[in-house]
Amino acid sequence: MLLNGINFVSPPIVLMPFIVNTNWILLRMKRISTFKLCMLSMPFVLLIGSCTEDKVDLSADLDYQLDKAISRYSPSGDTDFYILPDEEDLANIPQDSKNPLTREKVLLGKFLFFETGLAMDSKHNSSQGTYSCASCHIPEKGFRPDNVQGIADGGMGYAHDRGMNPEYTEEDLDVQEARPLNLINVAFVKNTAWNGQFGADGANVNTSHVWGDRLDTRRNNLGYEGLETQNIQGVTTHRMRIDKEIVDQYGYTDLFDKSFPEYNESNRYSKITGSLAISAYLRTVISNKAPFQDWLIGDKDAMTYQEKKGALLFFGKANCNRCHYNQNLGSMEFHALGVNDMDMHPESVKASNPLARRNLGRGGFTKEESDLYKYKVPGIYNIGDADFYFHGSSARTLEELIEYKNVAVKENDRVPDSQMSPKFSALNLTEEEKTDLAAFIRNSLKDPDLTRYQPEEIKSGFCFPNNDEISQTYLDCN
Repeated sequence: MLLNGINFVSPPIVLMPFIVNTNWILLRMKRISTFKLCMLSMPFVLLIGSCTEDKVDLSADLDYQLDKAISRYSPSGDTDFYILPDEEDLANIPQDSKNPLTREKVLLGKFLFFETGLAMDSKHNSSQGTYSCASCHIPEKGFRPDNVQGIADGGMGYAHDRGMNPEYTEEDLDVQEARPLNLINVAFVKNTAWNGQFGADGANVNTSHVWGDRLDTRRNNLGYEGLETQNIQGVTTHRMRIDKEIVDQYGYTDLFDKSFPEYNESNRYSKITGSLAISAYLRTVISNKAPFQDWLIGDKDAMTYQEKKGALLFFGKANCNRCHYNQNLGSMEFHALGVNDMDMHPESVKASNPLARRNLGRGGFTKEESDLYKYKVPGIYNIGDADFYFHGSSARTLEELIEYKNVAVKENDRVPDSQMSPKFSALNLTEEEKTDLAAFIRNSLKDPDLTRYQPEEIKSGFCFPNNDEISQTYLDCN
C-alpha cells in the first residue's frame, strides 16, 4: 500500500506508531490551524475517522493566533517578555541599585509590612498598634482595600467591613483621597502613585524643578526609585514609628543588622531603613502563578477557551495592550479618561477640594497644563479581587470598567475635552466579547495564591493586618 509515497507492507505494526507520533507532533506545535490540521490528516481518514473541528483543535489555533498577537505588540517582539520571574529569584527581579535585594532584607520587609506594632503615632491612643501597611493592601484582595477607600489610622474592622473609629472625626482619619494602586509586580514600575510623582528617574528625569514644592516629592532628592521614595514618605504619612526602641522591643534588631550592615548603628534602625526593607519585600510580590503566566511558559491548557478569546481581544480588537504593555500589564503612560474623582463618590469620606492636587492628575505634580487630569496606566494582575476601579472608585465592577472603555464617553465634567486621551475611543465590543475579555482579566490574570506573601505571624505577636477589637474577632486572633 502506498501512503504519501511510502510503501507500508504491515500497517498494524508500522503505520499506527507513525500516526500517533505525527498527530502528537502536530498538536504539540500548536501553530497549525484546524483547517490545516484536517488537511494534513486527510491521508489517514480511512484509518482514523473523519476530521472534526473539536475544541482542542480550535484552542490550538487560538493559541497560535494569541502567540502572534502578543509577539506583535510585545516591546521585545516575543511572548517571553511577559514571563515574570520567580519571587525567590532575586537576581532577576528589577531593583533599585541603592537598595539591592537580599533575603534578610526581604524577610524583614515582609514582617514590617504586616506589623501592627509600628502604628504608634496614631492620632488618638485608641488606634495605637491597630493598623499596618496591609490594612489597605490586603493580599487576598489583590493588595488593595476591599472598599471605596483604604483607611489606616482611625479605621476599625476588616476588609469590606472596615469603618471609622467613633473617637475619630473625618479630618482625623488617615484615608486615601484616591484609590490605592495595587502593589503586585510593582518592581516593574519606575514611578509610583497615580500621578507618578515618586522616583528620581524614569518619567521624572526632567521634573526636579518641582520636587521642592512639597515635602513628599522633596524625597525624590534622595535619588531612589519610585517605590522606595514613596515608602520612605509613606511610613510618616501613615503615622508609623520605626526606631531603636521599637526594633528592640519587638525583636527585629538582628534582621536590621543583617539587612543593613553598611549603616552605622546610630542610623540603622529608622524609618529610612525600615522603608527600604518594605520596598525590597514588595519587589518580590509577583503574580507568577497566574494562568496567563503558565500559558506563557508552555502550559497551553492553563487558560480556558473563553479566556484565550479574551486574551486575543486584549492584545487585539479591544486595544488594551496599547497602554497596558509593560511586564506588569501597565505602563508609565499618563492618560485622561474623564472618570470621576474620589470626592465625587457618594461613599467617600474626607473629600478633597475639586482643585486638590490629587484631582489634577499628573499636572498636579508637574504643573504643566498639558498634564492635567492624566493618570498613570496601572498594572492589572489580580484587579478582579476587589471590585472598585479607577482612581476615584467610580466603577464598581470589572464589567462596568470594560463598558466604560467600550463606549468611551467621559463621566467627569471637570475634565475638558481637549485633555481627553486620543487612545480613549469606542471599542465596539459585542456582549460576548466583553464577557470574554472580563474572563481573561478576572481569571487568567489572577494569581490564586497571594497569601504566600503573608507571614504566619509577626514578631510583636499582635493580630495582623489589623489589631483593633473588631478585626481581632473577625480574624480570630488574640
